[in-house]
Amino acid sequence: MKIIQQFRQILTALVLVLVLTTTAACSGTVQAKQPTQLPPGISRSGDYALLERGNSVQGQDFGNWVVSTAKGIVQDAYVRDNNKLGVVITPQVRPTEVRSLTKSLVQGFHKNFPNQDLTVLVYAPDKKLILTGQYNVQSNQIEYK
Repeated sequence: MKIIQQFRQILTALVLVLVLTTTAACSGTVQAKQPTQLPPGISRSGDYALLERGNSVQGQDFGNWVVSTAKGIVQDAYVRDNNKLGVVITPQVRPTEVRSLTKSLVQGFHKNFPNQDLTVLVYAPDKKLILTGQYNVQSNQIEYK
């Protein structure tokens, strides 16, 4: 009986060493293959190429939600500092609809980030700013620029 227990302990130790060795070897291989440069299309100069959806977890979630629920209207969105929402609209949005879209975005943004002044920046498909909506929490009003 004692021989069987010793055999199990030795076998367990060997399996553990094998697993640890394999795990360390595989993770080293994956790390070696990771690129050290930015992927193509993302520049360090700050040009618009690919936006993060948010610089916080809440912002990331809200930016993802805006894009996923506004299919056909918003092609990209981002949240910065939990008080600035930028959206890039699609060509299907008519100029007469931009203001009402901005109002809806401000209302949704306020529900998710209450008790603070908010700014919604609406960009055309060519990434040019076309409308800014600023919500003032004290007056409960939206000012459009």
